[in-house]
Amino acid sequence: MADRNPYEVLGVNRNASDGEIKRAFRKLARQYHPDRNKGDAGAEAKFKDVQAAYDAIGTPEARREHDQQEQMRNMFGGGMGGRGRGGPSMNFGGMGGGGLDDILGQMFGGGMGGMGGMPRQPRRQAPAQQPKAAAINVGLDITMEQATTGGQFEFSFKRFKKQGTSMETKRTTMKLRLDAGVHHGTTKTLKGQGHDHPEGERGDVIVTVRIDAGEAYRWEDDQLIQEVPVPYSVLMLGGKVEVRLPSGKVGKLSVAANTLVGDRRRMAKAGYNGGDLTLEFTLAEQETLSDEQKAALEALRESGL
Repeated sequence: MADRNPYEVLGVNRNASDGEIKRAFRKLARQYHPDRNKGDAGAEAKFKDVQAAYDAIGTPEARREHDQQEQMRNMFGGGMGGRGRGGPSMNFGGMGGGGLDDILGQMFGGGMGGMGGMPRQPRRQAPAQQPKAAAINVGLDITMEQATTGGQFEFSFKRFKKQGTSMETKRTTMKLRLDAGVHHGTTKTLKGQGHDHPEGERGDVIVTVRIDAGEAYRWEDDQLIQEVPVPYSVLMLGGKVEVRLPSGKVGKLSVAANTLVGDRRRMAKAGYNGGDLTLEFTLAEQETLSDEQKAALEALRESGL
């Protein structure tokens, strides 16, 4: 997979819940599995990419590590090493004349001294504004039911903590209270709860709420999308399919003739928390075919369809 973004490989956005990532992986792994694509080198390569992407972000721990490593790489301009048991490792070689001081300055807002993280000598003039450490971005996964009722939820993250004259990595666990009906993608800023700064203010923690909508659902920004599997014959000829809405209500949905995979229909006030719901038509998978179905498909193929 080289340096490909695992979120892009799995076809999910960065605010996707852990459950949505798992469902995307299962779908793609089934699609490109070697047993279903014998002799297809392209499918085999895609299957390996999908597996590598899932290894990177498929569990909450791996995803948290990946996201924090990526955040540090962005701050350090690519000067991060690999993942280690004791936390992220930093490669300070080839960083120019400033070396470690310049790198840590990006994270802690300037004003870093030597390797110990303390200034080499007193400043001649106090800065106009006290420096502040960079913010930490954290995802908080909750279910649709939890989002509907609200409550207090626990999450954890790694931060830099000042220990004497050095900075150490520390895992921190916190709780956050969410109102009932909180929206997917909502962000909460916890002031002064993030990285310590060796000379200035502690940074903030920015928490993004990720609602796991469940099987057949996904989010596009704060819009809830529900996939509706439709048999090929119904897509072509029209008909009705059964649909279970997020509320649990089950009904029949009319599908017009010549409907295409990916076509959408919006239902007002049928989504999460009284919002709109977007239905997206997909092709229903057919694992096995009866002899009659095979014969019918052969007849269609011979007719040019």
